[in-house]
Amino acid sequence: MAAQRRVLLLGEGNFSFAASLSGDAGTSVVATCYESEEEVSARGRAAENIQRLRERGAEVMFSVDCTRLKDYFFPAKREFDCIYFNFPHCGRKAGVVKNRELLSHFFHSCAEVLTEEGEIHVALCNGQGGTPADQPRREWHNSWQIVAVAAGAGFILSNVQPFKAETIHGYKCTGYRSQDKSFCIEGALNHIFTRSMPLAYFKPMICEIELKSQRICFQVPQVLVDKINRGFLEVNSNHPVQTVKEKLTAVLSQAFPLQSIDYCLSLLFQGHLNGVCHSNIFWIVLSPEETPSTEEMASGRANAILFSHVDFYSDTDDNVQEGCQIAEQYCLRPSLLPHAQAVIKSAAFVPGTLYVFSGPVFRKCLISPYSMPVFHEMVFVCAVNRGTENSCIEMLVDKIKNSIHSLHQTVSGFPLTISLQKATCSETTELNDFAAFESQLSKVQYFLCMEVDALDSSEKCSCVGVIRTAPYELASSDFVIVSASLNLDLIAMLLCGIQDWRMLWTSDTRFLCQFPRGELRLFKSFSLYPPSYVHDVSFWVPDGEQFDEAAFHTIARQVSGEMVASIQLIDSFHQSETGRKSLCYRVAFQSCDKALSRREAAAMQLLCREELKQRLHIALR
Repeated sequence: MAAQRRVLLLGEGNFSFAASLSGDAGTSVVATCYESEEEVSARGRAAENIQRLRERGAEVMFSVDCTRLKDYFFPAKREFDCIYFNFPHCGRKAGVVKNRELLSHFFHSCAEVLTEEGEIHVALCNGQGGTPADQPRREWHNSWQIVAVAAGAGFILSNVQPFKAETIHGYKCTGYRSQDKSFCIEGALNHIFTRSMPLAYFKPMICEIELKSQRICFQVPQVLVDKINRGFLEVNSNHPVQTVKEKLTAVLSQAFPLQSIDYCLSLLFQGHLNGVCHSNIFWIVLSPEETPSTEEMASGRANAILFSHVDFYSDTDDNVQEGCQIAEQYCLRPSLLPHAQAVIKSAAFVPGTLYVFSGPVFRKCLISPYSMPVFHEMVFVCAVNRGTENSCIEMLVDKIKNSIHSLHQTVSGFPLTISLQKATCSETTELNDFAAFESQLSKVQYFLCMEVDALDSSEKCSCVGVIRTAPYELASSDFVIVSASLNLDLIAMLLCGIQDWRMLWTSDTRFLCQFPRGELRLFKSFSLYPPSYVHDVSFWVPDGEQFDEAAFHTIARQVSGEMVASIQLIDSFHQSETGRKSLCYRVAFQSCDKALSRREAAAMQLLCREELKQRLHIALR
């Protein structure tokens, strides 16, 4: 027999709401109020409702303080599956600050008595919550700021529903200014909160790989520690990027002889990246001063070459130039194209076969919802007879379009257009970071763009792939190489209506459970209206130096654990007397999947300031 669902009701005015929930054999109801039984029984129909509750086996408690819930229950009876608190209020003419404090203590108290997968339902009058669901919406400072208050106790807003009093049999609201009087609940909302996963703090990570017959250990950049070896593209994965990859592979295999090469692709790249801005690369350089630890000696890793991560690199950096030749520099692979080029140059490369490469790639970039420091790339390469390359491109693009449209049919809900745009210098700057980087990497002939008309989407049109052609240098001039590079993460985001790239990397199971194996669905966020905390940072930049904005954004990513949603330059000032330059940036801290409190965001801001001062050598103002 299944265990009963335990429900706790707080702040009942006349117990009419509790009475409407009682009587279900699968639910154990505990109904409470703040006043004594004598005070409550004097209210209209309260005594009748209390009697009905007791007759139905519900437990009725009085003088219960919602901010000290664990004090009223034995340890074995403390866990509730659902907690209801309808129209909380400090009483009389208490203002928004007092009521925020009440909610804050309430949520912290709930954390001690709620099951791991339990829910908290808080009904508020229209406008009180301060979320976009309120119509009209109050100014933030004049609201109860319920989502931010709940975040302080580790809860996220997972759903908002109209509070329909007319559907609750026998319900009558009461308690206006602590009196037995009703109040207006037209437009009231029921806010449903769930537990958030805790903020993650990752230890430094050493990764060991084999490259050119040598064992190499390197320190993973801290900002990427939780992005390495996630296995999203494994065979049994139900992650959206794997679903996109499988569909593309299946459709293309019907038109081309196909060979997948995923098993031997190194995370590190060694060599030159001509034309690519060095500040967009995660560099790994040889650190001869490092010595193996006792643990490494015992495990046999002492024979491996040790590398460390260089946060910020320029062509003149002493730590790169001294004792390390250019050819010995390594970086986390920013693209799979060099791997494809290596296969093209091998004797095993067969013209007419479509070679497929896939895996994560790493690029430093500015912070925005659709700019990704890591994403899964899929590269297709084929050698065709000269003069037939346009036909090959047409067939390749047609199959890619068919794959994406086929996936879109399972999502539906909004129109989708896929177009091929000829690459020009002007278009490169108008597209996105992916297109701009690909244009630096090597010459692009076409951009593959997806345009969606999804509700609330800020990225309606975006470049998701590039098409290139190049001579086949190892054979006669009768062959041309045709290649395509796709951003699987961006395709999945646009198809599923995912508004923030960080959600693809969440460890919260409420993300993946929305996607059955081999299918895409329209994503429904489990964290609604997350609070945003804005902080400004201003500083003097070193004389004569160009400020590296990508480095600033990377530091912000690292110290916040990807809790920064945006960084905007809001002021620039030149001091004529000294020639110094001052910059002021506005940093917005916001999580897309976890509870982030005001205090945690403030701590991140302080740490960010210190890291900027130490690593970019700026003078804070």
